[in-house]
Amino acid sequence: MKYLIIILFVFVGSTLFAQEDSIPPVSKTDTLLKKKIPQKKIPQKNDSIREITVENYKIISFKRDTTFLDSSLTIQKEYKYNYLRKDDFELMPFANVGQPYNKLGVTLTRSQSYPTIGARAKHLNYMEIEDIDYYNVATPLTELMFKTTFEQGQLLDAWLTFNTSPRLNFSIAYKGFRSLGKFQHSQSESGNFRTTTNYLSKNGRYALRGHIVVNDIENQENGGLANKEVQFESGDPEFRDRTRLDVVFSNADNRVLGKRYYAEHTYRVLGKDRDSLNKQATAFRIGHRFNFETKFYQFKQSAANPFFGSAFLNSINDKATLKTTYNQFQGEFVNPILGKLTGLISIYSYDYFFDSILVTDTEQIQNQLQGEEIAIGGNYEKRIGGFQLKGNLSYTVSGELTGNTFDATASYNLNAHNRVRFGIYSSSNMPDFNFLLYQSDYQNYNWQNNRSFYKERVNGLEFNFESMRWGTLNANYTTVDNYSYFKSEATQEQVANGQENAFVKPFQSSGINYLKVKYEKEFKWGMFALNNTVMYQNVSQSSNVLNVPELVTRNTLYFSSDVFKRAMYLQTGITFKYFSEYNMDAYNPLLGEFYVQENEKLGGFPMLDFFINARVKQTRIFLKAEHFNSSFTGFNFYSAPNYPYRDFVIRFGLVWNFFS
Repeated sequence: MKYLIIILFVFVGSTLFAQEDSIPPVSKTDTLLKKKIPQKKIPQKNDSIREITVENYKIISFKRDTTFLDSSLTIQKEYKYNYLRKDDFELMPFANVGQPYNKLGVTLTRSQSYPTIGARAKHLNYMEIEDIDYYNVATPLTELMFKTTFEQGQLLDAWLTFNTSPRLNFSIAYKGFRSLGKFQHSQSESGNFRTTTNYLSKNGRYALRGHIVVNDIENQENGGLANKEVQFESGDPEFRDRTRLDVVFSNADNRVLGKRYYAEHTYRVLGKDRDSLNKQATAFRIGHRFNFETKFYQFKQSAANPFFGSAFLNSINDKATLKTTYNQFQGEFVNPILGKLTGLISIYSYDYFFDSILVTDTEQIQNQLQGEEIAIGGNYEKRIGGFQLKGNLSYTVSGELTGNTFDATASYNLNAHNRVRFGIYSSSNMPDFNFLLYQSDYQNYNWQNNRSFYKERVNGLEFNFESMRWGTLNANYTTVDNYSYFKSEATQEQVANGQENAFVKPFQSSGINYLKVKYEKEFKWGMFALNNTVMYQNVSQSSNVLNVPELVTRNTLYFSSDVFKRAMYLQTGITFKYFSEYNMDAYNPLLGEFYVQENEKLGGFPMLDFFINARVKQTRIFLKAEHFNSSFTGFNFYSAPNYPYRDFVIRFGLVWNFFS
């Protein structure tokens, strides 16, 4: 501990007295912290001087929402400073970085219209199309994110973006990590490479953006603890060194590798974007979107283990591959009176396959699902008075994977400080491909359900209220038919003998009603603040297949202040997180999926973190003592059955922005 404090002190001291801001400080105000935001002046061709502020460093999401570079230090930055780089309030991480996350809350609507390859527990760090940002910057901009991991490894996320002209931008980024882990055979590593570009023609008619992404995620798998009651839950000091705990096996690993090539471009055929009063004018655009992606999921084991049942071969090598091509053609009409209306037609081709056909005495399981989906649809946006209306509709003309999808929202600003939003959504989609077809060298992991499984039908309502005074309230009510899930058919005797995973199979269930209410509010007293997030969930179902905790809460009490004559901004505090006991899903490393279990309830334990964070110019420094209560509140903390959560550990790192 003392060495970490010394390292932090030396780093902070050298940063305070040696760091030169690449943009000299001037007068722009950061509305979040009331602090000065750096600017600089650059000469133009006509010898005039132009100020550059944070507003000249734009980050554009997939949905074209634009934000500016934010180098402030807030409690939300603390919540997002993790492996996923997003708030993981509704997730429960495993002991090592890069391992799966169990669910504490669910979102039953899909972000994608078509089934994925499956292995959903392996995909939280898989960067989808919606996760890629684009940029427009006045000068080259770099961000470096570093964080320590668990034994022999680090986490680094670095990106660089630059404009070769005001209308052409490029970016390149890589996120990689390696962590040995505290338990036997639990090493994890991944690499996420991405490069983007976006372009706007001089006359503003033609716009292009695209990206190339490679995701490579690898984990060693050990099947969980083999003797948790004696070696872990007893708290025996002899087993505080977690490498001494017995695991089920130490010869397996799984991997997801995906490559994606994406591009979309539009051309304004008629009209213009803005009229003489800088208001929306009438215009018509045509556009095209293209996406080609290849992906495989692989499970390898040097020798078969009875944990998964009987095997055809002694050496296990299961591999599922999915190749997809997506083309969308659209026409967009914009009018200040009628709003924005988009009509589209899409063609989706898929090829999901294994290397061989399985033939047994009782059945034959094919090795491929291949086809093409054609859909038509449209989007609509319109502001009417204080209401902002949005709607999306899609209808499948040809194909078997999807049906109809529809969602609509209406938002209204009550005043400058309060906003409400209502939403309705409906979808009909087949479950992921690994529910429909799977082959394995283990005998019980072979099935074909593409003719017997039905489309999942999801219908729901959403309400959202945002207030600067009263906080944020979000409520969702969702009904699901033909909900797809994995579950073990093992008897209690087989479970007691450690054979539960040998009988995991896919199933469907109907008549699920799910309610989620989430409330967020922060209270401030001078330099102190209490940030609260509370979530209530209720599930009505005929059988217990969708299991979530009834209550999840996170409360952070922290102190914020300028120090060292305002050279540093400091935040320090304690975060308390808790979720009620429930039948937490179990993890299956062969499928890379969680499955339903009703044999034990887990949860009901507190998790306390102490943190000290600091901001020096464009550098944010993070130091955290994670789960520091682990040794005195009982060794009953699990992320999934037989998979303990992490013990007390101190981790640190930083996020640093460079301007050129």
